[in-house]
Amino acid sequence: MPPQADGTASTEPRPLTEDLLAQLDATLADARVDVDAVSGTLQRREVGRLERISHGVAQVSGLPGVASEELVRFPGSRLGMTLDLDDERVGVVLLDKTSGLDAGDAVRRTGRVMDVPVGEPLLGRVLDPAGRVRDGGPELEVSSRLPIERPAPDLLDRAPVSVPLQTGIKVIDAMIPIGRGQRELIVGDRRTGKSTIAIDTVLNQQDEDVLSIYCAIGQRSSSVAQAVAELRDRGALERTIVIATTGADPAGLRFIAPYAAMSIAEHFMQQGRDTLVVFDDLTRHARAYREISLLLRRPPGREAFPGDIFYIHSRLLERATHLSDDLGGGSITALPIVETQAQNISAYIPTNLISITDGQIFLSPRLFRLGVLPAVDVGLSVSRVGGKAQLPSFREVGGDLRLSYSKFEELERFSRYGARLEEERRKALVRGRRVREVFKQAQHDPLDVASQIAILLAVKSGLLDELEPGQVRDAEAAIRAAVQEAPDLAERATDAEAFEEDDAERFRDMARDAIEGLADDTADADEATEVESDEDEGDGDT
Repeated sequence: MPPQADGTASTEPRPLTEDLLAQLDATLADARVDVDAVSGTLQRREVGRLERISHGVAQVSGLPGVASEELVRFPGSRLGMTLDLDDERVGVVLLDKTSGLDAGDAVRRTGRVMDVPVGEPLLGRVLDPAGRVRDGGPELEVSSRLPIERPAPDLLDRAPVSVPLQTGIKVIDAMIPIGRGQRELIVGDRRTGKSTIAIDTVLNQQDEDVLSIYCAIGQRSSSVAQAVAELRDRGALERTIVIATTGADPAGLRFIAPYAAMSIAEHFMQQGRDTLVVFDDLTRHARAYREISLLLRRPPGREAFPGDIFYIHSRLLERATHLSDDLGGGSITALPIVETQAQNISAYIPTNLISITDGQIFLSPRLFRLGVLPAVDVGLSVSRVGGKAQLPSFREVGGDLRLSYSKFEELERFSRYGARLEEERRKALVRGRRVREVFKQAQHDPLDVASQIAILLAVKSGLLDELEPGQVRDAEAAIRAAVQEAPDLAERATDAEAFEEDDAERFRDMARDAIEGLADDTADADEATEVESDEDEGDGDT
């Protein structure tokens, strides 16, 4: 209070306006501090204009600084990827549905190339190539992303293929072996079991330190759902990532699918881990790229495919390799699948892929119709690398078995003409038919190494020759049960250093003991048949 003239304090109240002004000054001072802390800057953004759109391919103008394979955003948060860069227009491939887009819509740059999320959270999930969830689960929480297009490792950064990748399929592991870091093509006509071999290989990696990525390209939704359900039911989905596209998806999404899967695999490879990637299948991938190229008005070539169709597959599969120990020693094993028509492996796309890969597993429709499943044609199948990584136990049975089986197939074709065969040839036919029965394997039933070695040694040694072909399956089940009771012997079979003749003999003795009862039953049945035959002959004489 201001003092009065007599020195006493004045009782008059201070004007309210002074308090308000003081509070206003304090508030403005705080606001100035906040305003000074915010630095407003202007940013330049390129906004293009949609000129025309047709079948998932758009022409956009007004983006002079856009980069190749850069993501652009259309109205409705739809994504597209640039492929053609011209002076006036940019060719963009849509990664989403085109409904609702019209000429004149604004198109904005995102400033980043097409990439995909990577890391441990992807395991057990079903995604599309853009990293969006397709299994109905929660959204991904990842901090790392990689571009889908990356250069292949340099030659000096690679190491030889030295470790086998077991598929669990007898005919493949024994005679067409695959090594970690190899590219093995699966080729065959439609509905001959190509995808089944790939799924079985993924299932067999549960006990191995191998992560799997299954990339479905343009498959039916029911086929993808069936594969995912099979992996989940058998406990393999926890170590598998599924990249899924169906025939109803845009061609651009189908085109980038294998590259996204390969980038995810490269993330784990750089951490020193082994990865298996299945591309099912690259025939549909080539057709999707042909569709995109024709809509972009690129000149067509053979079978209307563009001239760089070989390059899109070579730059993909060259990324599969085995890194040197200095870089962690990780690997990517690629199993691309290609479909043929009427077994024409000299068609354009199959020929390209055969020249890119390190071998092929050829599936025969003739064997499929005969019930020999998996319908692997041993004569046309080859592995150019995996034999160097094959376990010694498989080398003990694989080489001779492949040669004898090929001779059997030729001899069987010759014997159909009714020619009289020598005893040695007849025994070769008997042995070959037992081998063919052994190579038959139920769907989604991969075998461990020890069981395969025991069964293959038994048929190679002639232990199954006395059995009827229908009894081979029972003999195989008995041998598998015996192997489970000999863990020490199973460990010797998987020893990568040595597999001695004593070990092979122990396997033969174990198989001989397991099928001894079956052989006795066969002998009793043959004796009973001979007795009945003698009685019939006696009745005739009477």
